[in-house]
Amino acid sequence: MNQKVSVIMSAYNSETTIRKSIESVLNQTYKNIELLVMDDGSTDNTYYELNKINDERLLIFRNKNNLGLTKSLNILIEKSSGVFIARQDADDYSHKDRILRQVQEFNKKNIDICVTRAKTIQNNKKIPGLSFFLPYKVVLKYKNPFVHGTIMINKSSLLKVGKYDEKFYFAQDYKLYFDLAKGNFKFKKIFSVLYYLNTLNNISTNYYEEQLKFANLIKNYRKI
Repeated sequence: MNQKVSVIMSAYNSETTIRKSIESVLNQTYKNIELLVMDDGSTDNTYYELNKINDERLLIFRNKNNLGLTKSLNILIEKSSGVFIARQDADDYSHKDRILRQVQEFNKKNIDICVTRAKTIQNNKKIPGLSFFLPYKVVLKYKNPFVHGTIMINKSSLLKVGKYDEKFYFAQDYKLYFDLAKGNFKFKKIFSVLYYLNTLNNISTNYYEEQLKFANLIKNYRKI
């Protein structure tokens, strides 16, 4: 069990949070990783903070202009070299055993995607809540069932569904889960909290209406 994991992160104006986020990845108990970070046209000191970190596993990229999360993640997927792709947001952090636990699940079972539960940094609330205990295909019909930052996915499976759908500037993770479920790819849930989620001034809260609009488009797709 020593497959390489590529962790992908897109950062925009994340100078105050990005170091802790990156260190939570580089300090994982599972060591065969690379961390690909895209500075998505930041106007603050994000790029400067990135370049202060000295670790050969950290690969830094920079968009001249802000392209958005969906396109930035797809660029990083193309540049990655791991067997598995894991997500991490620049204002969140991971439990030290997160990557190890997820790789173990891939090696125990024939799965395509593995997700975990998270806790919010602001109030220690476990998310997803009760919906995490329901069949994910049922939850998909009503809302986004998983926390985007918790996912790990077999890269070959991700390429088969065409990566993230670039028509979805927002709710790109919800659309990805929908595509994977429709293609009968195999999901695995880890019920432990292995991710810590910032809910203050993040994309979900700052662009709630836009996220809702794209999420409603997904709900109107053909039934899974």
